[in-house]
Amino acid sequence: MSKFEPGMESMVDMYIYETTTLLEQLDQILIKTEGQGSFDKESINEIFRIMHTIKGSSAMMGLENMSSLAHAIEDMFYIIREEKPVISDSKDLYELVFSASDLLKAEIDIMQNDDYDFTDFSPCHDRIKAYVAVLKNGGGEAPAAEEATASASAAAPVAAEGMVTVKVIFDDDCKMENLRALLLVNKIREDCSEISYEPSDIETNADTAKTIIDNGFIVRFKAIDGNDQLVINGIEEALNVKSYEIIEEAAAAPAPAAAEVPKAAAPAPVAAEAPKAEAPKAEAPKPVAAPAPKADEGKKSVEQINNMLQGRQGGGGKQSLISVNLNKLDQLMDMVGEIVITEAMVTGNPDLKGLQLDNFQKSARQLRKLNSELQDIVMSIRMVPLSGAFNKMTRIVRDMKVKLNKDVNLVFEGENTEVDKSVIDNLNDPLMHMVRNAVDHGIEENVEDRIAAGKPAQGTVKLSAYNSSGEVIIVVSDDGAGMNAEKLLDKGERNGILTKPREEYTEREAFQLVMAAGFSTNEVVTEFSGRGVGMDVVKKNIEKIGGTVSVESKLGEGTSFIIKIPLSLAIVDGMNVSVGKSIFTLPINSIKESFKLHENQLIHDTYGNEMIMIRGECYPLIRLYKCYDLEPTYTNIYEGIIILVEAEGKTACIYADELLGEQQVVVKPFSPMFNDFNVKQYGMAGCTILGDGSITIILDANNIITNF
Repeated sequence: MSKFEPGMESMVDMYIYETTTLLEQLDQILIKTEGQGSFDKESINEIFRIMHTIKGSSAMMGLENMSSLAHAIEDMFYIIREEKPVISDSKDLYELVFSASDLLKAEIDIMQNDDYDFTDFSPCHDRIKAYVAVLKNGGGEAPAAEEATASASAAAPVAAEGMVTVKVIFDDDCKMENLRALLLVNKIREDCSEISYEPSDIETNADTAKTIIDNGFIVRFKAIDGNDQLVINGIEEALNVKSYEIIEEAAAAPAPAAAEVPKAAAPAPVAAEAPKAEAPKAEAPKPVAAPAPKADEGKKSVEQINNMLQGRQGGGGKQSLISVNLNKLDQLMDMVGEIVITEAMVTGNPDLKGLQLDNFQKSARQLRKLNSELQDIVMSIRMVPLSGAFNKMTRIVRDMKVKLNKDVNLVFEGENTEVDKSVIDNLNDPLMHMVRNAVDHGIEENVEDRIAAGKPAQGTVKLSAYNSSGEVIIVVSDDGAGMNAEKLLDKGERNGILTKPREEYTEREAFQLVMAAGFSTNEVVTEFSGRGVGMDVVKKNIEKIGGTVSVESKLGEGTSFIIKIPLSLAIVDGMNVSVGKSIFTLPINSIKESFKLHENQLIHDTYGNEMIMIRGECYPLIRLYKCYDLEPTYTNIYEGIIILVEAEGKTACIYADELLGEQQVVVKPFSPMFNDFNVKQYGMAGCTILGDGSITIILDANNIITNF
C-alpha cells in the first residue's frame, strides 16, 4: 500500500471492504438482468448508485484511475436511464461492464501489495467511449459527461417549500465522514423527489469530513408522496449514524413557537444551532414529542413525523453494526483457546487430587459455564453464511456459459448455512475449481445428447450446504454425463498413478482418482481445465482446513463432489485415550461407540488380518500402538478398549488402552519444521495442551483408516 500515507490503513481497509461489496452487488445485478434479457428501471438506478459511490470514495482515496473508470460507467448508465436509447443487442454492453468490474476488482487485489502502482485503464475507457457513441446515435443526443454528472448529483439547489431538514451526527472516529454522508444520501435518494445537503461537495472534497465532524451533516429533502417517515427510517438505518434530529419540517406545516424535536438516538433538548421559530428567551427549551399543528394545517405530514418519533421513544432503537478486522477476531479466538487451556490446568491441577473442595468445585463449574458461553459468543461473531462464497460462483458460471456455449443453470440450496470466517476464506478457491469442473467436464457438450437421454436441454449445477454432527456438508453436483470408472482407471494406468493393482479398485476409489495430482479427464487443454491440475489442489486446500472431499457419480445421471468441513478450526470436543504413556485425542464427531471386546467378536480374514464383528458387520482392527511403535499397557486385546470410528463413509475399530474422558481441546497446528514429514498422512491432525500441561496428539480418523 505504498501509495497511501502512513496512518491510513483503517481507511484503506474500509474502502477495500465497501468497494468489494459494491462490485459483488454489481455482478449479481448484471447476471440477474442478463438472464432476464433487459435492464429494468430499478437495476439501472442501482448500477448508477453503485458506480456513483465507487467514483466518490475512490476520488477521496486519491485513486483517480478507479474514480474515472467508475465515472465513465456512471455516465454510460445515465444515458441509458435518461435517453432510453434502443439497444438491439445488449451482449456488448454486458461484456463491457463485466470487463470494467473485473478491472476494478483486480485493482483492489494489487492495491494491497507493497509495490502497488496505478493501473492504466485507458483501453477500457476507449471501449466505453465508443459504446457511448453508439448509444447516442441510437437514442438521440445525450448530455456531455460533465453535464450528466451534474444532473445526477444530489447537490441540487435548495427548495424552500415542502422540504424537511435533518441534522445527522455520525459515530465518533468512524473516519471518512464525507464518504459516510455520501452513502447516506445514496441510500435515501430513491425515496426523495428533491434532495440537497450541506456540505455540498462531499464527493470531491475530503476536507468536508472535518466540517461534518464539527457541524454535523445537513440533509434537506422532499419525500415522494409526502412519506417523510420512509426517508427518516432510511437515515436511521444508515451505517455509522450515531444520532439525528429534525430541525425543520416541511414548509406546509408551520411550526409553533419554541417547538423542538429531540434527537432520535436519545430524547434531549435540540442543540443551540438548530433553527426554530420565534421562541421566548427567558426559559430553557424542554424536549417534547413533536410540535402540534395549528388547526388542520399540514396535519398529515406532522402526524407522520410525530408517530415516528413516538415509536422511537417507545424503546425502538437502530441496530448498530461495526466492521472489525479479522486479525482481531483471530486474536480473540486464540485468547479464548488459551482460557480454555488455563481452565483445564486449574481444575485438573494434580495438587487438588484427593481434596474435598466443594466451594472450589462450585466455582469451577461456574467458570466452565462462563467460558463455554464466551466461546459460543466468539464463535458466533466469526460465523458467516456461505451465500457470499456461493454468489461468487454465479459470475464464473456466467463466463463459462458464454465462452463454452453451454446452457447451464446454477442453483443454490442452504446458502444461509454458517461457517467460520477462516473456513470461508479457504473455500473460495476449491469451490471455483469444482464449479468449473462441473460445467466443463460434467455438463454434456451437445444439447442433443442431453435430450436423447431424456434430460432437459439446460444443464444444472447445484451448490448445496447443510449442517451435520458438528460439520458443514457442501455438495457441488451436476446432472451431466457422469463418470465412467473403467475409463478413469484406464487414464490412471496410463499416467502411472495407480497405487495398487487395478482389479482391487472399487468404483468409489476409481472416482477419487480425479483428485490425484497430474490427472485430467480432458484430452485437450482448455482455458478452464484439462491441465491435470486443479482437483488435487482442491483436495489439499480442503484438508488444510481439517476437511475432506469425496466423489460420487452415476453414469448418465451426474456427479457430486462432497466436502465435509468443521464448523470451526479452533476448538473441538475430543475423547482422550491412552496408549502406554502416551495420550491421544479423537474428535467426538468421528466416534460411533466404544466397548470391551468379547471373545466371539474377534475374527480373521483370509489374509490373517484382525477383524471385529459388530452386529453382523465386520470391521478392520487398527492397534494404535503398532501404528506409532509404542509400548502399550495392554497387548491382550480383551483388556484394552475398542473404539468404532467413521470418516468419509469408511469405518474401522481402533484399539487403545483406555478412555480417559471427554474434554474440549484447542487445536494447535504442528510446527512448520514437521512439514517435510507429512505427519497428517499418518493420522496426526494437530496437537493440544492438556490441563496438566502435557501435550496430546489430535488424531484424524480418516487418514488412520486409509493408511493403516
